Amino acid sequence: MGDGLLAPEESEAGAQCLMDIELVDMFTRCHVTLPYKLHHLYPNEALIYHGYIGCSLVLPTVAVSLRTLASYHQIHCICPRFGIQAQCKLLCHLHNTPYCPYLNIQLTIAYDMYLDILGRVNCQMKKALGRDTDNWRMLNSCPACFYRLEDEPALDFDWLVSIDSNNSLKRWDTSTYGVSPRVDTCHACSDYWLDDDYVDHFKYEVSSRTNCDSDTDNWQDLASTDPDIPTSFTCVERWRNTGPEQRKRMFSMFHETGIFITSCHHWFVLLTCNMVKSGELCVSFVPC
Repeated sequence: MGDGLLAPEESEAGAQCLMDIELVDMFTRCHVTLPYKLHHLYPNEALIYHGYIGCSLVLPTVAVSLRTLASYHQIHCICPRFGIQAQCKLLCHLHNTPYCPYLNIQLTIAYDMYLDILGRVNCQMKKALGRDTDNWRMLNSCPACFYRLEDEPALDFDWLVSIDSNNSLKRWDTSTYGVSPRVDTCHACSDYWLDDDYVDHFKYEVSSRTNCDSDTDNWQDLASTDPDIPTSFTCVERWRNTGPEQRKRMFSMFHETGIFITSCHHWFVLLTCNMVKSGELCVSFVPC
C-alpha cells in the first residue's frame, strides 16, 4: 500500500487496526485499514504515525495527510486571502467530489490540530534553545540592530524603530447593536503579540500623562500668533491632523480599531498590538 502504509497482516501481534478509515491526500483519496502500534493509545496516534491527522479528536473516520496541510499552510502564508474554504473546494475538485459545508468543518478541525502541533513543537524548541524569555525577540530579531561586534564603534543611536498603525481592521463593539458580547477564548500563539491583559496594565498611564500635560498644552494656530505668517493663510486652521494626540478621539462605537506594528529600519517586525478600545492614544520613546 502506498504512502508508507502497512498492510494489516504486517502489524504487530495483538495490535488493533483502524477499520475503513478515509485518507485524503492532495491527489489521492482512499479507504484503508491502518494498524496500531502497541504503544498507541488513541486513533490519532496511529494516524499521525502514518502521516495523517484525523478530523475528529476521539473517533475519526476521515483523516487528512500532513503534506496536504503543510502545503496549505505555506500557501496561506504567501496569500492570506486563500482561505480554508477555498482549499476545501480545491480538494473537492481534485477528487471529483461535490462540495458540502461539513467537508470544510472537517478540514478546519484537522488544520487546527496541525497548527496546534506546530505551535507546541515550536514552544519546546524555543525553550530548549533558551529563546522563550519575554524580551528575546526584542533583543535578537534583527542581528544588524541588536548584535554587537568586538571593538564596534558606538553610534549616536543604538537602533531605530518605526511605529505605525492601520485603521483597516475596525470591529464594531457589540454594545452598539445591543447584543451580548461573545467571549473570544482564542489566543495568538506567537511572541509578536502583546495580549490585551498585558496592555491593560498601562491603560491609566496614558490618561495620567494627558492630565499632567493639560496645563502646558498651548497648541494653537500659528496664523493667529506668528506675525510673519499672513492672516489670509488658513491651511493651518483647517488641518487638524498635526495637533496633539490627546485631541484626537476614536469613536467609542469600535471595539477594535486596527493593528499597531513596531519594526526596525531593516524591516524586521518587533512587536504587534491590537488597538482595542483605544485608537492611537499616546506613544513615547524611552532610550535604550
